[in-house]
Formats: sequence, C-alpha cells, structure tokens
Amino acid sequence: MMSNIHQEVCLTFDDVTLVPQYNNVPSRLHPSLDTWLTKNTKIGMPLLAANMDTVIGDELADVLIANGGIPLFHRFTSFEKQSEWVKKYENNCFVSCGLNDMESTVKLLELGAKGVVIDIAHGHSDAMCTFIRNLKKQLPHKEIIAGNVCTPMGYQDLVTAGADAVKVGVGCGAACTTRIKTGFGLPQFSAIKNCAELARKLRVPIIADGGIVFERDMVLALAAGASTVMMGSIFAKTMESAAPKSKKTLENGQEITLVKYRGQASKDFQDDFYGGLKKGTVPEGVSFHAKCTGSAQDVIDNFCGSLRSALTYGGAKDIKELQRKAEFVRVTPNFGKESHPRPEQL
Repeated sequence: MMSNIHQEVCLTFDDVTLVPQYNNVPSRLHPSLDTWLTKNTKIGMPLLAANMDTVIGDELADVLIANGGIPLFHRFTSFEKQSEWVKKYENNCFVSCGLNDMESTVKLLELGAKGVVIDIAHGHSDAMCTFIRNLKKQLPHKEIIAGNVCTPMGYQDLVTAGADAVKVGVGCGAACTTRIKTGFGLPQFSAIKNCAELARKLRVPIIADGGIVFERDMVLALAAGASTVMMGSIFAKTMESAAPKSKKTLENGQEITLVKYRGQASKDFQDDFYGGLKKGTVPEGVSFHAKCTGSAQDVIDNFCGSLRSALTYGGAKDIKELQRKAEFVRVTPNFGKESHPRPEQL
C-alpha cells in the first residue's frame, strides 16, 4: 500500500449541499452582500469577472462598478491599453501581471491602479513569493492579489510573502484542461474549505476562482469560506464582455449571438498572443463558442438575488454569518437529479 495517498476525500460543489438553518432575517432584501476583496478593500457584491482577455473590458467594467464591484483587468494587451484603463478608472481598478512584468507593473501602479493581480497557473512557487516580496518593498501601500493555489500551504506561503488576497482554484475553469493534461489539481469545494480554515486565522480573503456553473455553486463557495467568487465563462457570455461576438442563423431561421471564450493557456490564445506554443509545451486550455446569455446586469441580478435568498435559508444577515452557521452534508449523484425541475413533456 502506498503511504503517500491521503485518506481525505475531496469534494466538488456537486458532492455537497447546505442544511437550512433557523431564520430570523425579516426578508430576502434585508441581507447585506458587502464583502472583502482584499484585507483592506471592501466591495458591494462578491462577484468578480475573471481577468481574461475574452471577459473583462471597458463595458463590463462599467457594469461591475455600477453594482458595487471592481474590475480586475487582464495583462494580455499593450502597456498603452493597460495605461488607458488605469487612467480611466484611477483608484478603482486592478491590473494584472506575470512574473516577468515587474517594471511595467510598477509603472501602472504608480499611474494610479489600486493594485495588481499576480496571475500564474501554479502560484505556489518560489518565483511567485519572491515577486510579491520585491513588489511590496517598492510599493508597500499597493494591494496584491496572488494566485492560483489550491492548498492551505500554498495559501499561507503567499500570505506570508505579502499577498492581500489569494485566488484559490487549480484546473476547475470551464476552459481549463490542466487536470486532464497533468493529473494535478484538487476539487474546488474542498480546496476552498481547506484554505478557509487557515484564512480565518490569517484574515486574508480568499477568491474562489473557477468551477461556478450554477448559482448554488457561488453560494457553496462563499459558505465554505471564500469572500468573493471569480467567474469567467459566465461573464464572457454576456453582451458587455470583451469576447468577440458573431451572429448565427439556426435552421428555424432564428438568429442568435455567439461569443468566443478561451482559456489563456489554450492553443488559440497562445497562437494569437505569443505566435504559437512554446517548444516542448502543450496547451492547458481550450477555446469554444457559446450562446450569448444576455446582459451582464441580468447575470449580476440573478446571482445576487439567489445569494440574498440563500442567506435567508442560512439564517444569515451577511456572508460572514452564512459562513459561521454553514452546515454541509455530502450527497449522492441522485441529489442533483432530484434538485432540477422536471417539467412534463406535452
């Protein structure tokens, strides 16, 4: 028997449900959705649009800000374009960077960006921790979101290095193939919950990044200990996203709008941005077209409305109380079948 196999069973969102609690919240409109993006910055809702090139742009940023959110812009464009974002949104936006972008990142932060997302696939690394420490030495008052990790040790090392928030999630994105290609990653519910046990002590917020399919997944992520939830494909499929749009006519004559969504590790993206795959590497993501679902405001209203309702089922006036009272149970796959509507076919 191999001694290095952990006995803990790790769970996805589909493996658990929340047990309803005694409710003393007067109405679904009463709970507060305020939450912490970083240990120093509070925002009005827990929804974040992923910092990806087919997700976040000016139009979506405007919608997020109007709803109390904050835009995290991606790094896969020119320095001039990133500078435009910083000048337009001033101290109300984050930029993103990789580990080779120290000089340009410092310039963007000095231009007025609130902070930076240090954005690499495997964030639990010496290079990441060194980058965080060096950036904090130069600009101690600027905020750093770092990721991605999926273990408590990864979370702790980034916090110790100086991160003000940590992105949790490896291999669970809609366009990600990391787990299939490499065999590494952890189920997202357990990754969040395990990191959150440490986050309660260190008081540095967790961003649950990836794995959100239904509104319930957002609720479970927050109840498990995340302060915010980052969504890529869900926001990419809105009219205001930065995803390329095209029209398609169906056989019945109906015209629909398609959006193109892609992972930043996909071949499609790497061909566009880097001129091809680096020799000796493989893509760890895909690109695909999906039907546009409508406006970003509708998505926000739907998710925030679902969260308000969930808070009353949890007997909670806010997200922190939801986390304190959360009681999870494991379920079988039949729970999912029982949970979905079953309309009769006429």
